[in-house]
Amino acid sequence: MRPIVAHISLPALAHNLAQVRQYAPHAKVISVVKANGYGHGLLNVAQGLTDTDAFAVLSPSEAIALRDAGYQQPVLLLEGVFSAEQLVDVDRYRLDMVVHHAAQITWLQQATLSAPIRVFLKLDSGMHRLGFQPADYQHARTQLASCANVSDIVLMTHFANADVSNGVTQAMQTVAQVMADQPYQRSLANSAAVVQQPHTHADWVRPGIMLYGATPIAEKTAASLGLKPVMTLQSALISVQEIQAGESVGYGSLFIADKPTKVGIVACGYADGYPRHAGTGTPIAVNGKLTRTLGRVSMDMLAVDVTDIAEAQIGSPVELWGALVPVDAVAQAAGTIGYELLCAVASRVPFKVYG
Repeated sequence: MRPIVAHISLPALAHNLAQVRQYAPHAKVISVVKANGYGHGLLNVAQGLTDTDAFAVLSPSEAIALRDAGYQQPVLLLEGVFSAEQLVDVDRYRLDMVVHHAAQITWLQQATLSAPIRVFLKLDSGMHRLGFQPADYQHARTQLASCANVSDIVLMTHFANADVSNGVTQAMQTVAQVMADQPYQRSLANSAAVVQQPHTHADWVRPGIMLYGATPIAEKTAASLGLKPVMTLQSALISVQEIQAGESVGYGSLFIADKPTKVGIVACGYADGYPRHAGTGTPIAVNGKLTRTLGRVSMDMLAVDVTDIAEAQIGSPVELWGALVPVDAVAQAAGTIGYELLCAVASRVPFKVYG
């Protein structure tokens, strides 16, 4: 068996959830576990988030998986239903749903449910992705308030720029105008807003990436925010060789040594989810010591500089990302974000849950 494995830490998840509550002590927490738990495994992460007040997923199938596993907390469908037929599962599994367009209201009005459900009415406060326009929001709310299939309404929006210090100013002005003097709870804050926009916390916060120990704010490290990495992507050296000055490593000969260099080959490549565009110098750790990648990442392997790690040998452990190598640092080297790397770990990589 190849040595690559993704370790998932339940204690780190529980710690990060507790950290959310430190940032937003007066709000209830909807833990966002869509995209297969941000690549960690939906039911894996649910084990570490048993103290959450609610879960949020993308599809009814994810919600059903949580229910079948015994989770009784509210489960919110972040994009609502995609057809009237899906309301059967919403009713059967007692799910909450976002309502962001008029057709969903019509489906609710026409449905026959065993009991009313809670809906989150989404306002487009400037992101222009999903949600009712401010001019249409009150009418949508009135329709839902009079709908026999709706038990409760939570007013909701999503911020486009919560990671910028003043990035929610305009959005919050819209929220204040549209949601003022309404007898309903509100859910506004994503991870970035949880961390640095305390005036947006309201009644329900919706942390996502921060639960997994990556940063929602480019200028701040996850560690500086008190977060712990949940996933450690680990492999091992499967070859060690020495090259001379002028010799190259990998496809395209992108790395050419300027001095004698000891090169380790790691059993991990872009088919495992490691970013192909992570060039020479991307941080990596061998035997617990930080070093750098060399040359182009290939499908199943990548090269690392072990010149200054005398004990490096075949079988030496390698951390691709985790406690020593923040996933955000690898993402930055590859020109992307930590979210993408965590979500992109391939199905051929085995997962081991501990804690």
